[in-house]
Amino acid sequence: MAVGDGEGELRLDRWFKRHFPDLAHGRLEKLLRTGQVRVDGRRATAGQRLAPGQVVRVPPLAPKTPAPPRPAVGERDAAALRALVLHRDDDVLVIDKPAGLAVQGGAGTTRHLDGMLDALRFDAAERPRLVHRLDRDTSGVLVLARTAAAAAQLAEAFRGKDAEKLYWAVVVGVPSPRAGRVDRALAKKRGHGGERVAADDEEGQRAITDYRTLDAAGRRAAWLELVPVTGRTHQLRVHCVVLGTPILGDGKYGGAAAFLPGAELAPQMHLHARRIRLPHPRGGILEVSAPPPAHMRETFQYLGFAMPPEP
Repeated sequence: MAVGDGEGELRLDRWFKRHFPDLAHGRLEKLLRTGQVRVDGRRATAGQRLAPGQVVRVPPLAPKTPAPPRPAVGERDAAALRALVLHRDDDVLVIDKPAGLAVQGGAGTTRHLDGMLDALRFDAAERPRLVHRLDRDTSGVLVLARTAAAAAQLAEAFRGKDAEKLYWAVVVGVPSPRAGRVDRALAKKRGHGGERVAADDEEGQRAITDYRTLDAAGRRAAWLELVPVTGRTHQLRVHCVVLGTPILGDGKYGGAAAFLPGAELAPQMHLHARRIRLPHPRGGILEVSAPPPAHMRETFQYLGFAMPPEP
């Protein structure tokens, strides 16, 4: 199939979502890994940007039974989601995503935000759309578009680096120096425990994170401000390991070193999307902040970190 004139710069996985909405992302990834999907005869990746006129080889896809109707959102879940709204206007919704809630479904994940977005319609004719994502165990600011036009503009802002994101993390240990930049390429690796991201300067994609230490508990732990300059998968989590200070509770990347022996702290990951600043679809700048979740506030108190006043 040829890429249309209006599909330039579209990611390959989003192109498939547009033309083959029933094809699961996991199935697409397998087709890509095995070389069954190609762009202009060459192997491709899910995040590859397309250009008008390119030819995408689509292998025969087994017909699927129609997806069952999306289950109605229970009133309890709906009320809980509405309580998370930080900002709402005719084009944009911003919510404070709780840690532990997946943004989209996947293997073994049946309860996720994408499946409950009807609860956030309010008075809009269209269902809200995701324009970026957070890991399941990351809390904080998540932007949703309320119209297709707003979704296109917001997605472009994230793709074009016009969205400025700031995160807070509690890490085990204190980085040296206490402020600086991590510039390490990252690559996805498959192993016995599934897919992981690792620093790989030869095969990885360049990834950059600016950081500074906001407070420290001796040499035991630190509270970091993290600003991703690029937006790679699990970038902040891996870059904190590169610094020698894994994010507290992030056993996947930090292993046993991601926990404080003897400390009575929540075993959850301590990574929070604190603030986002981006162009609004109707002009001007939208800036929204989310307060840290309860488990991080308890850890701040336990470690003696002084919380700044809310803006």
